[in-house]
Amino acid sequence: MTAGVVAERLGISPTAVRRHLDALVADGEAETRDAPRRGPRGRGRPAKLFLLTETGRARFGHAYDDLAVAAIRFLAEHAGEDAVRAFAERRVAALVEPHRAAVNAADGPAHRAEALAAALTREGYAASTRQVGASATGAGAQLCQHHCPVAHVAAEFPQLCEAETEAFAKLLGTHVQRLATIARGDAACTTHVPAENPPGLQAKAPDGGERE
Repeated sequence: MTAGVVAERLGISPTAVRRHLDALVADGEAETRDAPRRGPRGRGRPAKLFLLTETGRARFGHAYDDLAVAAIRFLAEHAGEDAVRAFAERRVAALVEPHRAAVNAADGPAHRAEALAAALTREGYAASTRQVGASATGAGAQLCQHHCPVAHVAAEFPQLCEAETEAFAKLLGTHVQRLATIARGDAACTTHVPAENPPGLQAKAPDGGERE
């Protein structure tokens, strides 16, 4: 996000925010990218987006990553890939099930995505949503997870990301598409949630049944 957005959310001056952000960049804990232009370009330099680097994300705690990777490697070697898949599904079910009622109470995929983002934020994923218009993936919402506590583990075991995507689809009652993941080196885990189900696709209701 931009320095201006950070300042607004924290309630401090943009000058103070930029001083802190410059320090993070100098320490290699953050980096900048030019914000994408929307509409005709105005005067001045393009706005800069600030995002965490791997070093910056490490501040959120990955103390058990090595142990987790070793444990899942052992599971794969001695019980096979199906066991890794089952573990990934069990883990994400434990993550989303406590929030099923709140997500189900929202009306439509976009509002359910907002409720899911709020739930994921409470679980430490710093999630948000934004509406998107016509694009390569169609209109709808993008669910962005700006932090992933298991990113280093998922880099070796993508089953964690795959199970999470499938769980999101079932919970939201619509087909979703994972566009980016922190585990693959992207700035955030981004999932596209369509405004409506694609033609010919019968969505599953959040309770597991079929929608009319």
